[in-house]
Amino acid sequence: NTMKLTVQNIYDFYAPSQCERRLFYRFIGEKEASPGPFEQVIFRLGQRHEKNHIDSLGEYVNVSRLPSNQRPEKTKELIQSNAPIIYQGVLVAEEIINEYKVQIIGVPDILIHEDISYVIRDCKLARHADAKKHPEILIQLQVYGYLYEKNTQSKPARLEAFLGDGSIVEFPYDGGDSAMEVLKALVDIVSSHDIPYSPVGWSKCQGCGFSRICWDVAVERNDVALVYGVDQSLARVLKDEGILTIDDLLTSYDEVSLCQLKKPWGTRVRKVGNSARGILFHARAMKEKMNVLVDKVDLPDNSNLVMFDVEGLPPYLDELEKVYLWGIQVYGEKPGPFIPALSAISPDGDQKSWEDFLSNCCTIFNEYGDIPFVHWHHYEKIKVELYMERYGDSKGVAQRVLDNLVDLLPLTKKAMVLAEPSYSLKVVERCTGFKRSQNEYGAKWSMAKYIEAVETEDGNLRQDIIDQILKYNEEDLAASWAVFQWLKKQVGK
Repeated sequence: NTMKLTVQNIYDFYAPSQCERRLFYRFIGEKEASPGPFEQVIFRLGQRHEKNHIDSLGEYVNVSRLPSNQRPEKTKELIQSNAPIIYQGVLVAEEIINEYKVQIIGVPDILIHEDISYVIRDCKLARHADAKKHPEILIQLQVYGYLYEKNTQSKPARLEAFLGDGSIVEFPYDGGDSAMEVLKALVDIVSSHDIPYSPVGWSKCQGCGFSRICWDVAVERNDVALVYGVDQSLARVLKDEGILTIDDLLTSYDEVSLCQLKKPWGTRVRKVGNSARGILFHARAMKEKMNVLVDKVDLPDNSNLVMFDVEGLPPYLDELEKVYLWGIQVYGEKPGPFIPALSAISPDGDQKSWEDFLSNCCTIFNEYGDIPFVHWHHYEKIKVELYMERYGDSKGVAQRVLDNLVDLLPLTKKAMVLAEPSYSLKVVERCTGFKRSQNEYGAKWSMAKYIEAVETEDGNLRQDIIDQILKYNEEDLAASWAVFQWLKKQVGK
């Protein structure tokens, strides 16, 4: 008769992006696909980050070693006795929320005694904690504060997050107001008799353990949220208007009426505006299952092109925002070999791989002149600029690369309306008939495999992993070349 909510349920709702269905399915125990390599790495690194921090604080009481049914009472005893540091304590409170009797359970990472109260500190790999980028961190801490107050009848000294870069961010406790607001929303979702609505999205749903009952079903039903340009807020507005499928959208709206439709935008609302035309183009293409050429674009007319792709680690996975592989290969009338610059697993590996990359580029410029470097999206440009600032560009090779960069993604988007939900390279390459040799691949997969290679002491296993990463990068270059040739053929019609 008592509903149980944990602070983990807050994470289920908000991260990696807000999703009512993920929370609902996990709450009812729906079978979920096993976490992928990247998710497993994130979990392991998060545990390490937390363990390293608690060990740096001195002696502490580890409540997690006790049987689960004893942990709440032991935590209260430790707080009452002013224990200096409590690790993995359990705070429990009961509340009537939306007419339900709810038991709320929280496990704050660390409680640190200060004066007559405790600092509540949670360890997170993220390097930013604010309402826009990581709302779940703020809300989890507020719920911990609320639970602490319910158990002790006093307010916490502070709420803190120990972030992935080693910084500590402080948040004021708001007296439980935001905690109760979110808990009410969660109770509404998990107590629903029907599966709650949450629009699918390409980046939102990739890698989710429930994609078989969300994304696959959306594809089968021609869900309007699949249409490129229909974001989460617009999908919710359309759902409220009774627009659930692509056919519904095309029969209910034209460009003028869709342009006038208003959707939430931050704390305000805004019209769909000029996006309406593209949305309807994509909807028609998806309905007819046919890509459409809509505009001419100027593609490089060189006889040879360099395909360029980098693999990198975000800062929360490494001390630096690191590129661990710079991949280039010349295609065209006079093709060249795949030339990777891989960061060695050594203190100077990052700088050495940058220097190797510049040396490889210099060799190509010497042979081919100012040859275009074709890449997909802006990631490569950002990383070249980052490394120029980090290690310099004494011979001007990096600047020469920047001067010759050609981003194939905006050219593809301008030229073609795809009957696809995304312009990801992995999606667009399928339009060309390109096939990969590896069953598992992708940016997150590559990051996870590289970290595995760094951490293993088995030399043969490390080399096998590196070979897989190199093959993935090489096939990214081949896919980019396939898309370029396909696009050139389409534009030429």
